[in-house]
Amino acid sequence: MEQFWKFVFGDWWISFPMFGMSVTAITLVIWRILLNLNAKTNMNEFLPVFQEKLDREGIEGALRFCRSQTGVIPRRLYTAGLETSKQGLAAMRRSMANAIELEILPDFNFLLPSILAIAKIATMVGLFGTVISMIGTFSEIQAIRDKGGDVSTQSGAIGLALFATAFGLITAIPLVFAHVLFKAWITNYEVKMKSAAQKLLLLVQAIRPAAAPAAAKPIDSSVTRR
Repeated sequence: MEQFWKFVFGDWWISFPMFGMSVTAITLVIWRILLNLNAKTNMNEFLPVFQEKLDREGIEGALRFCRSQTGVIPRRLYTAGLETSKQGLAAMRRSMANAIELEILPDFNFLLPSILAIAKIATMVGLFGTVISMIGTFSEIQAIRDKGGDVSTQSGAIGLALFATAFGLITAIPLVFAHVLFKAWITNYEVKMKSAAQKLLLLVQAIRPAAAPAAAKPIDSSVTRR
């Protein structure tokens, strides 16, 4: 522990920036987790209520209900589909697909590039600190040898130089792991959204009355057969 604090205050030019990156990374990960929690929707609870609204109040009532929700699927996906329902099922399908690809997924990837960037930079900064420290240590060893001194006194400095690399790895490994988990969550949620979109199409199709067959055009009695 003593060596660690010696590294922190002795090599402050590398330890302080790495502390800053660690704090920033923790903040970004917590922020992304909170955003993901707010995006969730319990479809087993939502769909029965939504179907009841759709049956009783029609498209407009269901649209108002979806706009009042906080989850991504009702508030953004279903709203996008219901707003174009008058144009037909094909228009609803296109609208929801566009909402997923152009609006929802980019929002889910918010902060992920920054998290991955900090993970990579922390590793490189740690390695940079180790290299600089090792250069200084070996220069000191050479100076001691030239004076005929005992170079074994610098063994602690070599170990101290490796703290920078260790610190960088401690910062980067959890960030890379978190990034992978976030990406997996996005992939699973995309499948969930597509499944929910298909259910909406089936519900809207079920409430639409079948088109009445066109009545036969009466024959004009004024037309005489030749």
